[in-house]
Amino acid sequence: MTRLALIGAGLIGREHAGLITAHPCAELVAICDPSPESQQYAATLGVPHFPKWDGMLDQVKPDGAIIALPNQLHEPVAMSCISRNIACLIEKPIAESLPSAWRITLAAEQSGTPVLVGHQRRHSPDIRAAKQTIEAGDLGPLVAVNGMTLFDKPNDYFNAEWRTKAGGGVLLINLIHDIDVLRYLVGEIESIRAFTSSATRGFEVEDTASLAIKFENGTLGTFVISDSAVSPWAWEYTSGQALYHPNQPGACLFLAGRKAALSLSDMYLWRHANEHEHWQHPLVREHRAPERSLTYVNQLDHFIEVAHRKAAPLISARDGMSTLAATLAVSLAGREDRSVSVAELLAEARPS
Repeated sequence: MTRLALIGAGLIGREHAGLITAHPCAELVAICDPSPESQQYAATLGVPHFPKWDGMLDQVKPDGAIIALPNQLHEPVAMSCISRNIACLIEKPIAESLPSAWRITLAAEQSGTPVLVGHQRRHSPDIRAAKQTIEAGDLGPLVAVNGMTLFDKPNDYFNAEWRTKAGGGVLLINLIHDIDVLRYLVGEIESIRAFTSSATRGFEVEDTASLAIKFENGTLGTFVISDSAVSPWAWEYTSGQALYHPNQPGACLFLAGRKAALSLSDMYLWRHANEHEHWQHPLVREHRAPERSLTYVNQLDHFIEVAHRKAAPLISARDGMSTLAATLAVSLAGREDRSVSVAELLAEARPS
């Protein structure tokens, strides 16, 4: 049985608690959160409650810890886990800034303590199937990618003031997941050009953005995101894997290569019937149906393996840091009206 501690018992933290208690190979051994509500919640689960994470880690000595706290607390809690060689799953983003992300990454790598970043989509059946299709060479060398995330958040979603300020907004809350998927499927991002807007709500942070992306392998991409537009075109809908959204079967991401094209999440592959055909010939459509596992269960299964050092993190601290850097590049590109190099952002933020 894998003994797991939960640090942070808000909305996402309680989802993790439910997954752990339902898992046949995991045990929730502690909840750490300073709020009185979390103490009551821990009591309903019959789980010990702690207001401070250091005391909990020393007393309980879990096999792994899940960090589901506000972003600015990710670094101090992760460092406490790393200093005790306790594997941790950090909810995205890995940290609130790149210098903070660097400190977590270097500490994890120097100590050999595994850190898994909670970009759950990499554990989703459709993303897994797409990755396998690309690695098998079925698309040939990738040429272009296009995607979108468009949905309409209700007004009361923004009653939480942090969602209207720097560090919130559609980029760091939502786009960061899409950026991570693009990095995972297509490759490292070299640079980003972007237009951003807060015209719909007038908040400090963006509600809409359009991106032009250059990948290191030469692939070019475009992406558009908004949390103020009605549509069925977002992974949260098309995958059927999101916790709080209805399933709207269809596509939201399109990958085109020299041999074939693939749409996600509906998983249709389009190709020519014969090798030497071209744009004047009809295409053949194949359905690449993925297996029917659950994303969040898959993530917990993986973290259990990571906690026991039986698997390397699918999204390591360094990986999560690169996703954060590419996402921050979007905001900077929009503000300064220029292309932003991801490598430059990472190099500038690295501790001397």
